[in-house]
Amino acid sequence: MKPNCSTTIAGLKLKNPVLVSSGTFGYGDEISDLCDVASLGAIVTKTITIRPKAGNPPPRIAEAASGVLNTIGLQNVGAAKFVGDKLPLLRKLNVPLIVSIAGHSEKEYLSVIEALSGEKGIAAIELNLSCPNLQEKIVCHDEKLIREVIKGARKRINIPLIAKLSPQLTDIAATALIALQAGAQALSLVNTFPAMAIDVRTWKPKLSTVTGGLSGPAIKPLALRAVWEVYRRQRCQIIGGGGINSGEDAIEFLLAGAAAVSVGTASFIDPNAAPRIAREIEEYMKRYKIKSIADMVGMVKS
Repeated sequence: MKPNCSTTIAGLKLKNPVLVSSGTFGYGDEISDLCDVASLGAIVTKTITIRPKAGNPPPRIAEAASGVLNTIGLQNVGAAKFVGDKLPLLRKLNVPLIVSIAGHSEKEYLSVIEALSGEKGIAAIELNLSCPNLQEKIVCHDEKLIREVIKGARKRINIPLIAKLSPQLTDIAATALIALQAGAQALSLVNTFPAMAIDVRTWKPKLSTVTGGLSGPAIKPLALRAVWEVYRRQRCQIIGGGGINSGEDAIEFLLAGAAAVSVGTASFIDPNAAPRIAREIEEYMKRYKIKSIADMVGMVKS
């Protein structure tokens, strides 16, 4: 019997639990010639801000042991150009589209939402709460700002709302509860980890901004713990990600409590990584006679 690979996130039904992480798949249309995009559970776009952003100066990517450092700086075309140029192409991909948005204040987040309001083809909104606010803090380090942004967004949209949290939290499960109580219907865990690398030949940092975000296999055990901790205490719907490179990696996140997984850095190595991981999950389920994704979610024996 063919296993049921579908899953639900924030009321959004997906054909399988594999998504691509924001910022690692472009807007989604650029890679459609290299990858079977329609085989994915959903696409999460590059984060959109109200105005275009050029991003940080180079160098802004550097290799690290078992991972990648980046300081892209939320480079994007801005909300108006996204709606005019990108969204029409994305509607043709036949896959649910989750648009990631960010801002430096509540007003900027809500401005992006207003720019997207009423546009067809958007299945859900992901609030990237991991970018700096006006005081150069991470948004999800400020409980008041978390509540304001999520409550404001919830009032303005009638599609699923997902909050993406930073791993830089003393108690990520407590912050998760704040986001859920404010109106987030699901959580995305986690964003990249702050890190740095130094060139010993020049004695200079390898990134223009000195520090950047670490992603890839190096962060998988840390991200997995965050998913487990939040699910154990909040029993909420989670998109788990960080270092997923195989079906078995994804299964670990499902067992820890994720209802879906996001594939990021692996797509830089292999544009077909996410579709491959979706196939490997199905093969695993057949091998172990698992009937549905729901039968695995949060079932780690601890």
